[in-house]
Amino acid sequence: MKRTSFRSIAAPAVATIAVFSLAACGGGNDSDTELTGDAGDTSVYEGLSGKLVGGGASSQASAQDAWIAGFSTVASDVTVTYDPQGSGTGRENFISGGYKFAGTDAYLTDEEGELSDATKNCGSTPIQIPNYVSPIAVIFNVEGVDELNLAPDVLGDIFAGKIKKWNDPRIVADNKDAKLPNADIRPVHRSDESGTTENFTDYLDAVAKKNWTAGVVETWPKEFGGEGAKGTDGVVKSVTDGEKNAIAYADASKAGDLGVAKIKVGDAFVGPSADAAAKILEVSPEADGAGDTAMIYDLDHTTTEDGVYPIVLTSYLLACQQYDDEATAKQVKGYLTYILSDQGQTIGSEEAGSAPLADDLRTRAQEIVATIGS
Repeated sequence: MKRTSFRSIAAPAVATIAVFSLAACGGGNDSDTELTGDAGDTSVYEGLSGKLVGGGASSQASAQDAWIAGFSTVASDVTVTYDPQGSGTGRENFISGGYKFAGTDAYLTDEEGELSDATKNCGSTPIQIPNYVSPIAVIFNVEGVDELNLAPDVLGDIFAGKIKKWNDPRIVADNKDAKLPNADIRPVHRSDESGTTENFTDYLDAVAKKNWTAGVVETWPKEFGGEGAKGTDGVVKSVTDGEKNAIAYADASKAGDLGVAKIKVGDAFVGPSADAAAKILEVSPEADGAGDTAMIYDLDHTTTEDGVYPIVLTSYLLACQQYDDEATAKQVKGYLTYILSDQGQTIGSEEAGSAPLADDLRTRAQEIVATIGS
């Protein structure tokens, strides 16, 4: 994946961060999800207690809520918090030691020293493992339009501000049965540093480079205009509650009742289902820097394989191989073990609309987590 120079290593203080996800000793969310499947090696949950602080990718918020609630059923004396302030904040606070684990939609690299700094903080190469594959939906709220097909070059020009009207001939060409209005397009993007933005623009850079000229970015380029909103929830709220005729990108689990576009892949238009998103890992190579503790991938957005949805993020968990104290090591090991268990992957999928990891990938990730110690 191409990278840019927008990441800041200076970590903000975490003492005053508001906690958005919490579960333990009767706390947690009110999810009605039935806990099914094996919760993994139950021996790792024995004797766990205390507080475990993490945070990061807002795209993981729904899944983290479910995992925290589920984890409280096997380790009720542990209070886990996850602050969904965005991938950039997650990496920064993990590097500084404020978060003992983090969620991120972009793996660590050394373009700005993040990998080296995380290695220094952990005392050894950090663990980077995928916890699910999630489709990034192109959501829309257009008067009188329920279904929308978009080709990659058209999508690139919409978000670059070059296509300005919904009844533009290039949009009409792929939506002959839709009543597209003669109305201004209101494109909405993330205003904060975002792994979702990075993955979305990585797709545009791969498939529509002539249309999308900003490259791969985590922070939206000002010259392309549009309306900014903070976090996944902020983007969805803007499209839902703001002026009509809006379009945006967001984790598919948050789309709600909004319209969701189908994206052209080969000769077909494919929607953002979990199964279609999961198929992309089958055609994608491991990234440079992958190794014994780093399961990282460069997604093949240009695939023309049938049934593959190409705009996805592979969401990662960051952890240390070793921690200064045994209690923290056991907490992180236990929580990540639960996330990767049959039960954890099932409730993550049901609550967040993500695709569970394939068995071979999950087994490899479990083997890495099993090495965490103090």
